[in-house]
Amino acid sequence: MIRRALALFVLSLAVASAPVAQTVSVEGVRFEPTATVGGADLVLNGAGLRTRAFFKVYAAGLYVPQKSGDAAALLAQDGPRRMSIGMLRDVDAATFASSLIEGLKSNHTEQQLAALGPQIEQMQATLKGIGEAKKGDTIQLDWIPESGTRIVVNGQPRGEPISGPAFFTALLRIWLGDKPADSSLKRALLGG
Repeated sequence: MIRRALALFVLSLAVASAPVAQTVSVEGVRFEPTATVGGADLVLNGAGLRTRAFFKVYAAGLYVPQKSGDAAALLAQDGPRRMSIGMLRDVDAATFASSLIEGLKSNHTEQQLAALGPQIEQMQATLKGIGEAKKGDTIQLDWIPESGTRIVVNGQPRGEPISGPAFFTALLRIWLGDKPADSSLKRALLGG
């Protein structure tokens, strides 16, 4: 009886001391420790703040199949992935699309961009169809291998999926590439 009580006590201590994944909050935007994309369970690799000229633009969280602090490893991962963006200010669609394209240009050669031309045009058209990303909106860029990159705004899919794994990886380079949109956000997305 004492042995059993002692064993239960030790087990409860082990469970209590095990690391528990917790929700991360960045400027009031909550990122759950896990997400399901395309039927796959993903983990939050990291989350952080995107600023531009002292303005807080959005909070972002990166969900992947397997955590890593190495940008190249994250870019090379197979399977579904998600970049989740919580808007902290109103941004019109043209400005949001322009900033994504600026990030693509910073991290790709002209030849690479030309190869992604149709996908970039499709992304621009989808974003323009949204009109404006308002403070409090959530934008998710989901990669689902069977269908493509899905743009989801406040839980509602927008436009048609954008085909090709190279396109989603190109998008991730905006934040994880050699010339990221925000170096402190890159560190945060890498779990730093």
